[in-house]
Amino acid sequence: MRIAGGVRAILTYADRLAARGHAVTLIVPARGRLRALWQRLSGAGPEWVAGFRPRVRWVARWDGQDLPDADVTLATAWQSAPVVATAPARCGAKFYLVQHYESLYHGAPEMVDATYQLPLRKIVISTWLADIMRDKFKAESDLLVTPVDTTLFHRVEAPVTTSRPRVLMLHHDYRWKGVADGLEAVRRARARVPSLRLVGFGVKPPREALPYDEFHANPPQDTLAAIYSSCEMYLCPSWDEGLGMPPMEAMACGAALVTYDNGGSRDYAHDGKTALVARRRDVEDLATCLARLATDTELRERLAAAGQKFVTTAFDWDRAVTRLEAVFAAAPKHRESAC
Repeated sequence: MRIAGGVRAILTYADRLAARGHAVTLIVPARGRLRALWQRLSGAGPEWVAGFRPRVRWVARWDGQDLPDADVTLATAWQSAPVVATAPARCGAKFYLVQHYESLYHGAPEMVDATYQLPLRKIVISTWLADIMRDKFKAESDLLVTPVDTTLFHRVEAPVTTSRPRVLMLHHDYRWKGVADGLEAVRRARARVPSLRLVGFGVKPPREALPYDEFHANPPQDTLAAIYSSCEMYLCPSWDEGLGMPPMEAMACGAALVTYDNGGSRDYAHDGKTALVARRRDVEDLATCLARLATDTELRERLAAAGQKFVTTAFDWDRAVTRLEAVFAAAPKHRESAC
């Protein structure tokens, strides 16, 4: 239950379903003997989500036979998909929430690919993932784009005393997050815009000295909107994304987006309309887009306004939860009585 975009989506769905009166239980494997004992006894929830309503059950490991009775059981990653697939019928209808094509980076490709062929109804968070499920695995899926929480991510006053324009980028240890590409794109853009200031943020600070002009390490959740709002632009150099929540959050806070065509971004980053989109892993194209946005105030403001309007109206949490309820309700019933 660490801080991450995909985890936030899982926890938000769980919490909002619980708020609607559904009995929701999160099954979470614990790590470390002493921590595991404390977690199991306390039923501790995510520390970074205030007032989390679902029940949390800590287990030594996932086991299909130990899952609770349910109307619906939802796998949330490739590691839990086989467990849900082998769970007994008392666990209800079986679903698989696919938030990335995890074969690319998160496990042995043959093992991960095998999970997409399991008899689980797929729910995907982007059109790109729906296309992969259909074209590669002959599996139909329900598309449910993860919305931005606009109560947390919205434009706020954020006084700035540094040079402008400011560009924000997520720092991450995963190579495919494209940090090296982003740093190089900023270096090249600065040849045209010497005042360009690079602002970084992430759960952990860089392990080595990197050319961030400003860095926010593990910022509290209620300060993220101010960080996003303090920057005119957001740079997403990820090679591949299942969707990409930080770019959407930045757009909701009024930042203009520059991104690679990374798959998941296609649901909200429309080139020249809501963002500038560079060819995947083309650093020169990314730098050109960034420099263009940094030097063209009219374009930057137009894209920022259009992007903010799109991500805050096209996707909505209340509608998403209602849709998820409908997907669950339409599933064939696998047991006679509800829990």
